[in-house]
Amino acid sequence: MLVVIEQAMLGGVDTVLLREKHLDSAKLLALASALRALTNKHHVRLMIHSQADIAKAVNADGVHVDSASITEISSIKAWFETPVLVSASCHHEEELKAAEQQGADFVFLSPVFPTQSHPGAPSLGADEFQRLSQSVGIPVIALGGISSENLKQLQGAGIATMGGILDTSNPKLAATQLLTTA
Repeated sequence: MLVVIEQAMLGGVDTVLLREKHLDSAKLLALASALRALTNKHHVRLMIHSQADIAKAVNADGVHVDSASITEISSIKAWFETPVLVSASCHHEEELKAAEQQGADFVFLSPVFPTQSHPGAPSLGADEFQRLSQSVGIPVIALGGISSENLKQLQGAGIATMGGILDTSNPKLAATQLLTTA
């Protein structure tokens, strides 16, 4: 996995979000430590999903919370001695507004397009993504079904993807193509 992530960073990825819910704390800490060394080498931000203690232990750049934990954002920020980025997953306007009120630095809004990970689930579409993005004063990152084919519909918005890079045979090329299409 680290080889794939390094290839994505070589392709221009500027932030990595470690989200491995199935790992116990010891394994997550080991993976986060290895990933921190790799992201430092490439001058890439590292965010840790949910586990602020792991983020603090490896000196990650931030913590990401799911939509159910938006109310914890201000507490997470206060817990760190030095400023840390905190982002949140959002799916509708109420979550966006709550994340902004709690002090999120940015949010991921999803799913923008249909995804392979959630087949048949409703998606926002580009127009609704744009409308919702403008309803708050913090950066809104598009997530869900992002591809080089639909990227132009997002009119230069920040993007995040998992499968669009990780599920390819050439993560470096996939990252480069997404970034040059944007």
